[in-house]
Amino acid sequence: MDGIKVIYNSQSMEFRKPFGAVEVGQKVKLSIVVNKDLMVATELLTFNGSNVQVGMQKEYLNNGKFKYTAEIDTFNNIGILQYYFILIDGYNRIYYGNNDEKLGGEGQIYINDPVPYQITVYEKSYIPNWYKEGIIYQIFVDRFYNGNDDGIVSSPKKNSFIYGNWQDDPMYIKDYSGRILRWDFYGGNLKGILKKLDYIKSLGANIIYLNPIFKSSSCHKYDTGDYEIIDEMFGSNEEFEKLCKIAKSKGIRIILDGVFSHTGADSKYFNKFGNYDSVGAYQSPNSKYYKWYRFINYPYQYEAWWGIDNQPNVEELEESYVDYIVNGKNSIIEKWMKLGASGWRLDVADELPDDFIELIKKKMNSIKSDNILIGEVWEDASNKISYSKRRRYLFGKELDSVTNYPLRESLINFVKGYIKSDKFKNRIMSLYENYPRENFYANMNIIGTHDTERILTVLDEKIELLKLIVVLQMTLPGVPVVYYGDEAGLNGGKDPENRKAYPWGKENNEIIDFYHKIIGIRSKEEVLKKGDLKIYDTGPDVCVFERKYDNKSIIVLLNISCSDNIIKCIDLQGSYINLFNNKEFRFTNNNNSINMSGYEFNILSKV
Repeated sequence: MDGIKVIYNSQSMEFRKPFGAVEVGQKVKLSIVVNKDLMVATELLTFNGSNVQVGMQKEYLNNGKFKYTAEIDTFNNIGILQYYFILIDGYNRIYYGNNDEKLGGEGQIYINDPVPYQITVYEKSYIPNWYKEGIIYQIFVDRFYNGNDDGIVSSPKKNSFIYGNWQDDPMYIKDYSGRILRWDFYGGNLKGILKKLDYIKSLGANIIYLNPIFKSSSCHKYDTGDYEIIDEMFGSNEEFEKLCKIAKSKGIRIILDGVFSHTGADSKYFNKFGNYDSVGAYQSPNSKYYKWYRFINYPYQYEAWWGIDNQPNVEELEESYVDYIVNGKNSIIEKWMKLGASGWRLDVADELPDDFIELIKKKMNSIKSDNILIGEVWEDASNKISYSKRRRYLFGKELDSVTNYPLRESLINFVKGYIKSDKFKNRIMSLYENYPRENFYANMNIIGTHDTERILTVLDEKIELLKLIVVLQMTLPGVPVVYYGDEAGLNGGKDPENRKAYPWGKENNEIIDFYHKIIGIRSKEEVLKKGDLKIYDTGPDVCVFERKYDNKSIIVLLNISCSDNIIKCIDLQGSYINLFNNKEFRFTNNNNSINMSGYEFNILSKV
């Protein structure tokens, strides 16, 4: 079958309509153009593993080519529907499928084993506007602010290490085998967050995502000791309720970090060290918590998160555990939402069974309708496979939002010059195509977290690159996240350096002023919260995209190189104003290009 040429692009409505993910029951029209009269069919692979072939209707085009069309009915097909095309000429057969990077768009011909395209089929769900249109401020509580009037650290833990100076660099004290000997603390607490609510509001954030705050022995709290109480170094349950109430009066919601795939070994549930009054699973097989854990050789060998023995894994679908965390009267989910939390971020969602996540979402919906459930997922969440199972995160009954690490990776690689604009476009459009629209616009758009190096460090301390990446973060669809201190110019490598204390009084004013301004633009412009996305083809070191909503559009242009670039990629007409510096532009048929200096950006709104 030499000489066969195929034209197809899954991201063009000329070949696939409608664009992207579809609600269950919606029909999808697929079309493919070939330069030869052949027999063509579509091979469908359903979420449950069955294969179906659909014949395609042939149409002769005036240019001598042939167009083949099929209509796919997604009724009763919730999940990932994969497809590729079979082209038959007599006894010869070839395939046309996705590109080998699985990014959608233009594909390629295969002799065998084609990489399939993807259609995400979902049930409609509701994600509240306060979240989708918001800005998140992430706080690692111990490192944010000590709100005690005397500045003394509250209820220091036995055998812990308290820093002598708020500006000290964090460190771990470990033994010869790498185990933490003494946990380190700065003394940040809920009172500190309460005192800084006006600062957070002035920055433009209306959502606070708190790293874990429940009682535990560590500074990071991912080894929960007691889900029912706030750690005494952070405050009390009453102070949490007060924080939620006052924050909400200022238009700020609180999201909690739920660590439900494991507990701490030093907990009332496991009680390895006997620090709790309860009979823990480690102490007796007759413990009411015994069935929660996965013992290999009782009690010394047990399954633990990534083999870290101070974080024993739990059996999430054990009935008594499900009742305690989710379904029971005044369960952990219900308790904290009734005390004021508006949502949860699920730590290591890949470790949690789909059924467990679905139960959490169902419970949350029964408590308050305008809740948000976020999952920590590091890859494309629409087709994620973990433990050999394809996950159901975004099909309508589980997660509303995920941590958008794929975007972070693409942003960093683009502004540092590791990938060019065409590859950057392909990666963004792949997520846009694969995610249900509600989920795509609810993506937790991160550039830094407690699990990554500080973004300024990643960008080699280059403020000009930081500005470019923040512009992209604030103008692309999704919910931008500011990791505390990034806006103040904090740097730092991997844990624990990325968890420095906020530099109160020593902020980088250039960076913090920039954050205020760019967040202000994002918050003011409805089109940046709701608008459709169109990314234009440009030169390799330039990115141009349009956000369009309700007859208004904003054009974002960035030059990521240090050299000047003339951008001639779009047909601009009329007068525009740069929302960042109020500079005016006038475009005509004879002059519709922009000469951009190195590292320059423009956010243009039509006047």
